[in-house]
Amino acid sequence: MILLLCIQPAFGNGTARGRMEAFSNSLKSVSANFSQSVTDANGHRGDESRGTLALEAPRQFRWETTAPYQQTIVADGARVWVYEPDLEQVSVRSQSAAEAHSPLTVLTDLSQLDHQFGTSEAGEHDGLAWLRLVSKAKEPEFEYAELGLDHASLQRMVFKDQLGNTTEIRFADWKRNPPMPIGTFTFTPPKGVDVVGDVMPDAEVFPVKE
Repeated sequence: MILLLCIQPAFGNGTARGRMEAFSNSLKSVSANFSQSVTDANGHRGDESRGTLALEAPRQFRWETTAPYQQTIVADGARVWVYEPDLEQVSVRSQSAAEAHSPLTVLTDLSQLDHQFGTSEAGEHDGLAWLRLVSKAKEPEFEYAELGLDHASLQRMVFKDQLGNTTEIRFADWKRNPPMPIGTFTFTPPKGVDVVGDVMPDAEVFPVKE
């Protein structure tokens, strides 16, 4: 039986950065449940989506939305696959270095935190200590991200993109270094679906036009 994540009370440092470092210490893989909502620049909030995520060092992840629609995103270290069953379509692109500029990827490789982001303490609210991240990428996908941590784990993540949209993700049921089932970070397009994107061996695809 896999025990839920439980950090020993070594949190003498109550800063968000200290909590982040304790959460990520010796973390090679991790899984959790999530809920996500997006609020546009006018303050209109969309429907909440829910699902599961799994990460494994150095750059593999699986993000699976289960409700209110289905979507699977798999990064295998070389390419990122996005499968949308309702559209019967798979898109695939190279997992470039820019793809690594996601706050989630540093959970299993904390050494990349200062390399990829500028960080600052963003205070405490909602019972959490917040760490603000600003990407050092030349063309960042978001204006900033804030990570909200309690004394045990990452609880919330908030992104503001360049268009003023705000994405909030809430996490639950973290599992630390769980054994990942074989195939978690691989993806094979189902038969009969359209595959759009980078040409792959053994896959009939239609390259995206610039």
